[in-house]
Amino acid sequence: MAKENSVHQRRRAPTPAELQGIPWLSLLRPEERLQIVPQLVVSDPQTGDHVCRVGRPVTYWFGVISGLLKMSTDNASGQTMTFTGIPPGGWFGEGTVLKREIYRYNIQALRPSVVAGLPLDTFHWLIDHSLGFNRFIMQQLNERLGQFIAAREMDRMTSPELRLARHLAALFNPVLFSGVGEVLRITQQELAYLVGLSRQRVNEALRVLEAHQLIRVEYGGLRILDLQGLRQSQLDGLTRNA
Repeated sequence: MAKENSVHQRRRAPTPAELQGIPWLSLLRPEERLQIVPQLVVSDPQTGDHVCRVGRPVTYWFGVISGLLKMSTDNASGQTMTFTGIPPGGWFGEGTVLKREIYRYNIQALRPSVVAGLPLDTFHWLIDHSLGFNRFIMQQLNERLGQFIAAREMDRMTSPELRLARHLAALFNPVLFSGVGEVLRITQQELAYLVGLSRQRVNEALRVLEAHQLIRVEYGGLRILDLQGLRQSQLDGLTRNA
């Protein structure tokens, strides 16, 4: 509890540079932006800190300015099931915020991060008053639906190369994660947490994807070379052709 409280207690006003990392702000009218910006807060969860936890009531709509979070839940046997990673530019939980529900998942920092929060009532005010904000939320929900359909398909994949390819394609989604660009700052251990593989197996799978010129492993991260290739079904031949 102390860690979770500290994340909330460390909240502060965002800097101008951090405001630049919020993709939907530019879609607001000037008068909407003037009203909303003073209500935004940021905090800095450290590795292992929870931003959201299963069963807690929603209070903010959150987005990642920098760092990396993961969305997960625990099953009946106590095993953790990871749904997705959330890199910079990713805003999440809009469905929970819209319905004013409790969280059905955990959001945890995989590394020191900066997370922005928009208060619940302010979110609903924007829904009622801002056309630009509504368009952004509709696009988010549409992309999110596709993301979770793809996640169900990944659950049935036995090929580590395929699983990793699809997870990387999801993390490079330009709509959901506008702050990533062409280079994703991520370690092999962080990928292992997200994909559910060992670090050694992730390393081997990365080499296969790199050999097929889909990605390039760089210092501190991965560069996307062929996003469509990561998404396509012909990746079934990756392990046979490597």
